[in-house]
Amino acid sequence: MLEYPNISPTILKIGSFEIRWYGVFYIVGFVIAYIFIRRHYAIKNIKLKKEEYETLLFDMMLGVIIGGRLGYVLFYNLSYYLQNPLHIFTVWQGGMSFHGGALGVIIAGLFFCKK
Repeated sequence: MLEYPNISPTILKIGSFEIRWYGVFYIVGFVIAYIFIRRHYAIKNIKLKKEEYETLLFDMMLGVIIGGRLGYVLFYNLSYYLQNPLHIFTVWQGGMSFHGGALGVIIAGLFFCKK
């Protein structure tokens, strides 16, 4: 039988405060998106004011976080969350989905473009 490694998601713990590896990667991803999208717009000669650009990135960050959480709730454990709706907000207990985050970013981008 194949043994799976027991890897802790916690990078740093100070008292009850924990920094987990996936939270660090969210931040790294947001920073890379900030740099990449700015360069991409410059190459494509797309003119956005600084406020518009920051609004786009903020909307996409909200889209990935809210979409990821709602995707987890809807796709993986809907019956539990229908019985315990306030637990939807207990994000510190885990539960994000990639496809929900991707849909959230797409929807946020579409709303930004419509605006």
